[in-house]
Amino acid sequence: MADSLEGIEKQIKRRNFDAPPIHLWHPALSGDIDIRIAADGAWYHEGTVIQRDSLVRLFASILRREEDGEYYLVTPAEKWRIKVDLHPLIVTEVNEVTQAGSPGLQATLNTGRTLLIDAGHPLFLEPVVGDIPVLQLDHGLTALFSRPAWYRLADRAQELEGVPVITSGDYTFELTPQQT
Repeated sequence: MADSLEGIEKQIKRRNFDAPPIHLWHPALSGDIDIRIAADGAWYHEGTVIQRDSLVRLFASILRREEDGEYYLVTPAEKWRIKVDLHPLIVTEVNEVTQAGSPGLQATLNTGRTLLIDAGHPLFLEPVVGDIPVLQLDHGLTALFSRPAWYRLADRAQELEGVPVITSGDYTFELTPQQT
């Protein structure tokens, strides 16, 4: 398998995999592959941590969660089911940015990808880990905030009518658990 991983890595260096059109790819299920994403964001293949960041970035770029709640690595010709312990990605950094003259917050993922926290990428709280924020991503994916990123986000909270909120552009999110 090491030789095939090296071949994949060589292909990565020749292409830009930031946003492949996985929403257009609907191959039949090829089966299960022994890849697992741990709750801390580490990727494992056959029980061994994947050390190459370029492979993790590649796999993350072709990952999606489908309506059945399962996670799949998808190409135009193949679809492999993998295991995800909690959330597949991690928010590692939060920075203030200005976009279209409006202040906002930009999240950086453990894959290096950046995106604005906004209505298209909203926040929700994860009760399984003590109501830490999670960022909703494209293709049914999510990213749990790392402890440092969560602290940076919390430092930017303001009170609105007695409730702590995060504002990014026109998007406002309450940092309180939803009562059921």
